[in-house]
Amino acid sequence: MAEKREDLSEEDEGHLRRAIALSREKMLANLGGPFGAVIAKAGSVVAEGWNQVISSKDPTAHAEVTAIRLASTRLGHFVLEGCTLYSSCEPCPMCLAAAYWARVDRVVYAATRADAAAGGFDDELLYRELPLPPDQRSLPMSQALHSEAARVFDEWRAKADKVMY
Repeated sequence: MAEKREDLSEEDEGHLRRAIALSREKMLANLGGPFGAVIAKAGSVVAEGWNQVISSKDPTAHAEVTAIRLASTRLGHFVLEGCTLYSSCEPCPMCLAAAYWARVDRVVYAATRADAAAGGFDDELLYRELPLPPDQRSLPMSQALHSEAARVFDEWRAKADKVMY
């Protein structure tokens, strides 16, 4: 039986189905994990992405990130206002952060993070670690040279020709 959310248009479902198709197609081609993404603006597809972690040997090459990178290049801007990100799966913390940074209007996803975890893609450690103070995380972190680095932010604030993002 087909699932239908009342707040999704046929266009939304079409873009989401394309993201799911990309996830399957690229996974079967052994290009990466089973994740696909589409970015659309005003109904038109701006970019498609798929998990390229294995094929590119880049741990950040998740479907959503590759789609955001391509959409930004095609639109000529780092802000993707007016765009919707469609993902075959609920974005991981990195991809969710990228969606926020890109300022997409919304995210529509299909499978859940629980589905991803059942497939071996468990991000629960990240969800638990992010709210912890740096000194309590399982990844050892240390801070040094604070005043030197903070001065660069002082320079940034004074920089007349900076581009805010």
